[in-house]
Amino acid sequence: MAEPSFLDRIEQTPGATALRAESYRLLGLSPGDAVVDVGCGAGHAVAELAAAHLKAIGVDPDPAAIAVARARSTNAMFHVARSDELPLEDESVDGYRAARLFHLLADPLPTLAEARRVLRPGGRIVLVGQDYGFILIDGTDQDLTDVVLLGLESRTPAPRAARSYRDLLLDQGFRDPEVVVHNEVMTDYTQLAKQLQAAAAAAVEKALITQQDADDWLADQTERGRNDRFLAVLPILLVAATR
Repeated sequence: MAEPSFLDRIEQTPGATALRAESYRLLGLSPGDAVVDVGCGAGHAVAELAAAHLKAIGVDPDPAAIAVARARSTNAMFHVARSDELPLEDESVDGYRAARLFHLLADPLPTLAEARRVLRPGGRIVLVGQDYGFILIDGTDQDLTDVVLLGLESRTPAPRAARSYRDLLLDQGFRDPEVVVHNEVMTDYTQLAKQLQAAAAAAVEKALITQQDADDWLADQTERGRNDRFLAVLPILLVAATR
């Protein structure tokens, strides 16, 4: 089997397990209900939802991810499809879940319209996402750290989408939104090393910092990791509402 991806490794951490459990609580479903996980990736959530005796459906545009998800859960249904073109009937599911999806979308409205279309009246939607503008990373030069984080934001179409979840759901006619914040605290530098390298490279590419700045910052973060001084806090927003 291939080496697990970064997201696959993250999904197996205790923090990620707790985050998924909170999203299931917000869905408020009962055994026998149908639920779709959009952007399901390797299918961790789909497998857990199916194990809870729900009719679980996973949707992702990546065939390789769906292949891994199918192997993980043989009693769930999977589709290779885009979030704005779900292969589901109108009003056919009781729950809709999407995690780490909306920061990848330049325009969220077609995906939200699909969510509303497939949800039954009274069904629950839960959006889960990290707002890149809220990430905290400690550094010896904090101003430089903040600029590097802008480089991280530049790598996705909508890095601050999560703060708009509540407004977006209300605008689409969903009601009674509930907002929950889950904080992921990371002190192991190796867990984020590749992402920090990519952030520094993006900041150089965008001419926010020089290559020397990037090298110095990465050296500082590596040293912090070596001396047990690395700290990153990643607030993740969960917003639930009713159709």
